Amino acid sequence: MSSALRFLSIGLLTLGLASAVAAAPPPVRVGVAEADITPPEGFPMAGYYHERRATGIRDPLKAKAIVFRSDTDQAAFVACDLTGIAADLSASVRRLASEKTGIPAAHIILTATHSHTAPDYSRDLYEYLGAPPEAGQDRYSAKLISGIVDAIVRADKGVQPVALLAGSARQETPISFNRRFVMRDGSVRTWMRLDNPEVVRAAGPIDPEVGLLLVRAADGDRPLGVLTNFALHLDTVGGTLWSGDYPFYVEQSLRQTLGPDVISIFGNGCCGDINHSDPTAKAVNKTDFIGQSLAATVEKGLAKHLARIEQPVLRVRAGRVALPLQEITAADVARSLPLVADAKAGKQVEFFALVTAYKTLILDRLRNREPLAASADLMSWGLSRTCAGVGDSLPVDVQVIAVGRDLAIVCLSGEVFVDLGLAIKRASPFRTTLVVELCNCVETVYVPPRVAYAVGSYEVTNSTVKPGAGELLAETAVRLLREAASDMPPPQ
Repeated sequence: MSSALRFLSIGLLTLGLASAVAAAPPPVRVGVAEADITPPEGFPMAGYYHERRATGIRDPLKAKAIVFRSDTDQAAFVACDLTGIAADLSASVRRLASEKTGIPAAHIILTATHSHTAPDYSRDLYEYLGAPPEAGQDRYSAKLISGIVDAIVRADKGVQPVALLAGSARQETPISFNRRFVMRDGSVRTWMRLDNPEVVRAAGPIDPEVGLLLVRAADGDRPLGVLTNFALHLDTVGGTLWSGDYPFYVEQSLRQTLGPDVISIFGNGCCGDINHSDPTAKAVNKTDFIGQSLAATVEKGLAKHLARIEQPVLRVRAGRVALPLQEITAADVARSLPLVADAKAGKQVEFFALVTAYKTLILDRLRNREPLAASADLMSWGLSRTCAGVGDSLPVDVQVIAVGRDLAIVCLSGEVFVDLGLAIKRASPFRTTLVVELCNCVETVYVPPRVAYAVGSYEVTNSTVKPGAGELLAETAVRLLREAASDMPPPQ
C-alpha cells in the first residue's frame, strides 16, 4: 500500500471513529438520597373523615429521591410517605428544587405512597403559604418542603455513572384485591365480601406485576437504590403512630440483602380500586405479612428477572391536561355546609353523605374565585392556593421518564383505577413500564374510568372530575410514551 493510500485509510478510519464517538448517546448519571419528613407528635393525621392526632412513631416518614441526568435531559422523582401530594406542596417544592438544581420544574415529580398514617398537612401548608415569608418557619410545612427539596438536591449532587437494571416480577401470594363488587341489582359497591348473597363478582382486576429498577454504581457495581412499583392501597396499619406502612418492610429487607445504605423507593401503582382485604377471608392481612411477602417478591425479581439497560439513553417528556371538574350548584353547597360542620363537631353523619358534602365544598373552592360558602374553617385537606378558582377544569401534569428502550416511568395525578394503569402498560412500547399514581396534584381525588361512573359507589362519589378524565390521563401518557420511544436512537 502506498503511503498516500495508507494515509487516506488511516484518515477514513479516524473519521469513522470520530463519527461513532459523536453519535454515541450521552451517558445517564443517577443519584439517590432520602430525608426525614416525620411530623411532631400531636400533629393531625390524614386518611379519614375524622380528626386523629399522632401519639408517636412506629417508623419514620421519609422523602426518597432519584435524579436522572444526561447531557440533554434531566428529571427528579421523589416518593414521599404522605397520603397525597397537594398542588400547593408540589408547586412549592418544584420551584425551590428547580432553582437549586436547574432541573426544569415540569420534570420534577412528587408522588405520595398514600400511607394513611401520614400527616394531614393541607391546612398547615395553606396557612404557611399565606403568611409573610419571614413567618412560619417553625411550622411543620416548612420542614416538609425543605426536607423534600433537600432529598432532591442531595440526590442531584450525588449523580454518578451507573449501571441500570430493569424488569418485573409477579406477586404470587395474594395480598391485593379489587375492592369493588358487582351486585345482583347491577350496581357496584365497595368493601363487600364474596359470601354476601347479593355479590355477583369483583368489578375489576388487580395488577400483580411488581416493576423494578435497580441502580448500581458503575465503579464497583455497588447497589445504590431500588425503585419498586406495585398497585396496592397503603391503608394497612391504622392507629395513631406515624408509619410508612408496608413499604417500610421492603426497605428493611433490601437493606439486609443489599446493604444498609441502599435507598428503597416505592412508587404506588394504579390502585384506586385495590386494597388488602381478601373478600374470601374473615381475617385481614396484616402489615408485616404484606410487606414481607412483597419484599420476598422484590428480592426474587432482583435476583432473577432484571436485565441490564444496555443503551441507557434518557428521554423525559411532560404534558399538561385539563381534567373537567364536576359541576355543583348553590343548593348543593348549602346542603353540604351543615353536614361537614356536624362531622367536625363530632356528630354522626352518614358516610356517603359526608363524602359528597366534603367533595362539594372542595369543588366550590376549585371552581369559583369567590367560593359560594365560607368553608375554610370547616376543612382540613382540600384547601388549596394553587388550584383555587381554576374554573371548570383542573390542570394536571403527566410525565414520562424513559431510559433506553427498556424502561419507562409514567407519572399520573390522583388515585387512578387499575384498569387505566393496565391499559397504559399494554400500550407502552417499552420493555418495562412502571405506572405511578398520586403525582403532583391530589385534588382530583379518585380517577375512575368512564364506565365506573355508570355504576357508582365510594370511589366515584369521592372524585372531583367528570367521566372521561381517566381516559384523558391515559391517552396523554400513551402519547408521551410514543414520543419518547420515537426519539430513541436505533438499537446498536
